[in-house]
Amino acid sequence: MNLLLLGGGGREHALAWKISQSEKCSALFIAPGNAGTSAFGKNLPVEPTDFQAVRKACLDNAITMVVVGPEEPLVNGIVDFFLADESISHIPVIGPSASAARLEGSKAFSKQFMMKHGIPTAGYKEFDADHFSEGSEYIKSHSLPVVLKADGLAAGKGVIICNSPIEAMAEFELMLQQDKFGSAGHRVVVEEFLDGIELSVFVLTDGDSYVLLPEAKDYKKIGEGDKGPNTGGMGAVSPVPFADNEFMLKVKERIVDPTIKGLKADGIDYRGFIFIGLIKVNDEPMVIEYNCRLGDPETEVVVPRLKNDLVDLFQAVADKKLNEKQIDIDARAAATMVAVSRGYPGSYEKGYAITGLDGKYEDSLVFHSGTRLDNGKVVTNGGRVLCVTSYAGNLQDAIRKSMVVLTKIDFEGIYFRRDIGYEFL
Repeated sequence: MNLLLLGGGGREHALAWKISQSEKCSALFIAPGNAGTSAFGKNLPVEPTDFQAVRKACLDNAITMVVVGPEEPLVNGIVDFFLADESISHIPVIGPSASAARLEGSKAFSKQFMMKHGIPTAGYKEFDADHFSEGSEYIKSHSLPVVLKADGLAAGKGVIICNSPIEAMAEFELMLQQDKFGSAGHRVVVEEFLDGIELSVFVLTDGDSYVLLPEAKDYKKIGEGDKGPNTGGMGAVSPVPFADNEFMLKVKERIVDPTIKGLKADGIDYRGFIFIGLIKVNDEPMVIEYNCRLGDPETEVVVPRLKNDLVDLFQAVADKKLNEKQIDIDARAAATMVAVSRGYPGSYEKGYAITGLDGKYEDSLVFHSGTRLDNGKVVTNGGRVLCVTSYAGNLQDAIRKSMVVLTKIDFEGIYFRRDIGYEFL
């Protein structure tokens, strides 16, 4: 099979690494990819949101399957685009339709879906600009902290936890009346704050059956001790020590099963990944959010622990035969640490040479996020530049291995958190 993988971050590097190991993969193309993905296939100068360019890439390279990494093309309807075009409608796209991708694309839709199907989540109300005064009164009387969420996609920045009514009112006004998040914030979900510890659960479904991939926990704050502004993610660990068999049975029975059944009951044909962001509150799992794709950097610890042939699983999704598959998980722990550019998540400079990438690191993998090739040299090309994932018999050793490798990799202004997994050590 000739596969086209859409995306260019660390998630896509990890997927390219895994897909290329499949006996079913004849050739792999990555659009646009990065300096790291070029080791496992051919990078194409195509943006995942440029559907016509994606179509041309499929026809030019005799593509037989498309795997979508990021959320934006899914929310924008790339699956529907393929189904509507006779020249490419035969090519299976691993990812949900635009209707199904509303689970991530609209916070209001996902909350309505959870309420309808009895899936445990925080209480909420939603408001638009026409109901600004009503929303203002609701926020003034709301218990603190209070969570404000932009309804649409806001590049991971659309969730704000407010600790005072004044702060909440200011943010509410910025979203609805000052276009803080553009059209993504034209509807705002006001939600109760849940106090607990988070984890991510990954489901692959063909619309009827599903399999559970290894769970993970990521670390979003820039500073050690989970301080400072949110980022796309500074690291992740898998497995998650508190997610024992008893807890995961609750997740399966109360959240995953009702989600899959609810989608089917609502006539939504969902094929692809569902990333469920959970929080453990007093030993009970509750849903914070759904995403319609794998997470980043969680993919960089989940995929390395997956022993199955990933393309074989994707084929089972396309053929609706996922019920015939069993997931085989590496018993070792995996930990990833992300190296970022100085200044991230604010402004940062690009184009710095990266050294230390050619070392031979046992039980460790380097996945590129924001990199590119410049005259044969790998240079920085983003805020999150790369990550190191290591295997070990326990999380402590996996974390230590990743840190040792990161100390041997260097670029101007490199920064990484040294406390990933701190609450489990």
